Amino acid sequence: MDNIPGRLWLIPNLIAPGEPSAALPSSTLSAIRCTRHFVVEGRRAAWRLLSAVLDREALAAADLETLDEHTKPESLAGLLEPAARGEDIGLLSEAGMPCVADPGAPLVALAHDRGMRVIPLPGPSSLFLSLAASGLDGQRFRFLGYLPQSREGRKAALRDIDRGVAADGATRIFIETPYRNDLLLADCIAELSPSVRLCVAASVGSEAERIRSAPVADWRARHDDLGKVPAIFLVGRVPSTSLDRTGPSGDSGRLKARTRRK
Repeated sequence: MDNIPGRLWLIPNLIAPGEPSAALPSSTLSAIRCTRHFVVEGRRAAWRLLSAVLDREALAAADLETLDEHTKPESLAGLLEPAARGEDIGLLSEAGMPCVADPGAPLVALAHDRGMRVIPLPGPSSLFLSLAASGLDGQRFRFLGYLPQSREGRKAALRDIDRGVAADGATRIFIETPYRNDLLLADCIAELSPSVRLCVAASVGSEAERIRSAPVADWRARHDDLGKVPAIFLVGRVPSTSLDRTGPSGDSGRLKARTRRK
């Protein structure tokens, strides 16, 4: 009988300090409690979650390996070694969902290549929470990650975003290192068209959460400094209706007809 490899659990981490049971469903907490091998982006954030979920004996037996931007591709195979013995592995992000704006995707691809079952677990994602709260188009959106660090590169990217939103209406989502939040906000206000809508979701999921969505013209009239906190930036426009599914093929009429027949 062939040896069945262990599973790779994709474990979401908390996006703000708090009680894990308030943010993570029981199925996710159960998977954490049944796992002893973890591949983590940040050890401090991982220990913070694991120490709140695992009992003392399980925590002492937990094995943590690091996967971050400094991990070499040739090291990925070693991170999956426990799976060859049939043991499960948990991939744990710094915050939110693994493999979204963090370096986990190559490990997941390798797991698929090795016949492992990859199981994403439910939990918070600041990107989707921000999109849901933005009032912008949630049917067509693009995540752009980090914009260029240089001021001119960042301004050019924002002008491209502005033209893209005008052309197709799809929401653009991007992030920034917290200490550059205010520089990015200032450039958004300066470079984007007055009528385009800008949403900034700061400290999502925490008691200090601040989410504002308004035309850039309103941001120019009044805006507060964000400070050095995690923030999601979204640029787009308000969709005409929740059923407006017009795509590149112009087939919104057929889609709406199918919706009415359901």
